[in-house]
Amino acid sequence: MDTRYPRIVDIFEQSAALKMQCRHALAPSIAKAANAMVLALSGNGKILSCGNGGSAADAQHFSSELLNRFERERRELAAVALTTDASTLTSIANDYDFSQIFAKQIRALGRPNDVLLAFSTSGKSANIVEAIAAAHTRDMRVVLVSGRDGGLAATQLRAEDIEIRVPSTVTARIQEVHLTIIHCLCDVIDHHVIDLNPSEPPSGAPPT
Repeated sequence: MDTRYPRIVDIFEQSAALKMQCRHALAPSIAKAANAMVLALSGNGKILSCGNGGSAADAQHFSSELLNRFERERRELAAVALTTDASTLTSIANDYDFSQIFAKQIRALGRPNDVLLAFSTSGKSANIVEAIAAAHTRDMRVVLVSGRDGGLAATQLRAEDIEIRVPSTVTARIQEVHLTIIHCLCDVIDHHVIDLNPSEPPSGAPPT
């Protein structure tokens, strides 16, 4: 047998074990976050998402599922990933500081009924900490999807904010659970939106 196989098997086992550990531990906070997002969306608010590296991909993944569709047909939902505009990101980083690349966008686009969805495996990223502070200046609720001990970002949260913290110190394993969290959020949001508006056809759907 190829000696690399045990390493691969071990990765699958570690990932599965962490997800099984999280399924009950994180379910209440995931449900609370999804409900907060449904409340925002039903009140003409939007979800602004952000993160760095793999977490930037998570932010974009989430917003694409809401803007387009997840697993069920329903109307388009308002979500904006703050990680996608290269001109805006580089101009802010160049003219000010990299720590401000999300905060300035939030101060421009954020409204009191909106939610900030911030991804950080460590909670130490300066631009995530600044994004949370900016969201608070706009009276936005914050959902932090984190790992390890939550870092400085977790300490910035207010009572009404929500942290979904993966109990691991391994970045890859944390990111794998973050993806599952995204899918849980999307699933619960879909069911809320469709169940609350069962007769509302999705935009672009053929008339009945």
